[in-house]
Amino acid sequence: MPASPDSAPAAVHQRVAGTADSAPQADPLADAPQSWPTQCEVLVVGAGPAGSACAQRLAARGVDVVLVDQHVFPRDKTCGDGLIPDAHAALRALGVYDELAALWQPAAHVRCVGPRGGHCDVPGTVSVLPRKVLDDVLVRAAARAGAQLAMPLRFEAPLEDAAGRVAGARLKAGEQTHEIRAQWVVLATGAVPQALTAAGMCERHTPSGVALRTYVRHPGLAASIRQLQFIWHPRIKGGYGWIFPCPGGVFNIGAGHPGSHRKLKSGKGRMQDINLRHFFETFCEVYEPARRLMSEGERLGELKGAPLRCSLLGARWSRDGLLVAGEAAGSTYAFSGEGIGKALETGLIAADALLAAPRQAGQLGGSDADIRQRHEAGLLALKPKFDLYERASRVNDMPWLADLVIWRANKSPRIMARMSAVIEEKQNPGWLLSFRGMRKLLTE
Repeated sequence: MPASPDSAPAAVHQRVAGTADSAPQADPLADAPQSWPTQCEVLVVGAGPAGSACAQRLAARGVDVVLVDQHVFPRDKTCGDGLIPDAHAALRALGVYDELAALWQPAAHVRCVGPRGGHCDVPGTVSVLPRKVLDDVLVRAAARAGAQLAMPLRFEAPLEDAAGRVAGARLKAGEQTHEIRAQWVVLATGAVPQALTAAGMCERHTPSGVALRTYVRHPGLAASIRQLQFIWHPRIKGGYGWIFPCPGGVFNIGAGHPGSHRKLKSGKGRMQDINLRHFFETFCEVYEPARRLMSEGERLGELKGAPLRCSLLGARWSRDGLLVAGEAAGSTYAFSGEGIGKALETGLIAADALLAAPRQAGQLGGSDADIRQRHEAGLLALKPKFDLYERASRVNDMPWLADLVIWRANKSPRIMARMSAVIEEKQNPGWLLSFRGMRKLLTE
């Protein structure tokens, strides 16, 4: 059973709150000598959920994997920290579910709060765990499976053979340059565009959206805020605010605008006239629990912003010798900003594409064309769901619709069941904006 905030180890409280003075003594991630490998079968760049999942699966199947990241873990990562059923399923597939369930804060509902203050609590299998803890566990699982860790190393550019095929990467640690040759490179470097650009994979330098969050400790609200809360209001039109309960009376509070960068006909993006810090402050003005957290609670860090890449858009997915996974490939949902589960899935898709053909004499099997086709087919299979979330994201521009849905959900078990099915990924989230969906919303 998941640990309650009161029973969780003190060390976990420190990691969740970001107050630990240092990594544990004799930590193999922090204390390993910086003797970088020079070659491998697969080089995975980026040790977030996508990269760590990919590296773990490959290493567990006997592939010689090197996992690099520009940071030494544990490290903080700006995120909402919510884990929905797709993330739970991927964590089970990786064999780390029980380990993480002992650390995270479980929740039985997602609370949707409308502009008029009404709310509905939608049942769902959800939990919250700061990325500083989650990603650290995933990196360690990859290392236990046999992946070599090389950190901190920052991706500079791909190495290419005479035919232009990617054959490794040039990386930097401080001012020192290091090269690692590899049969394949998996780029899982997140939403920032620099690595994608250097690898010739970036199709849109601007993100899809932006988000801002901080951590606040307020034990007095721990008993009343036990669910993941999403808040819509006309004064934060286009986005939403959130409050997610972490272990130990700590809350992740933030505001996001998934459509902050409008797509132009050229394919590029342009940021709307949005001051994200003011957007967050407005959220705290219009929602009393948010105001109380920020005015009464103990701030555990500064407000931190992050870009979002959504809807599997903005980057090429592959080239000969290189696959793109995670948020670098746009693995975040446009409507809700959720991305951990799909990042994990895309990392596993990349690994499975590389593992599909039998290895021979230390070489990955299959042609470049076959591996790329399998990877892109895996991402294409996810694309319809992302398209539905892209469509549903228009709800953020119509806060009044949240009031209508909340009112109907509280009166109709069928509508509530539909909303729960969206959380469980068993229902199309775009139903709200269809004629049929609106008719059912008003009549069921």
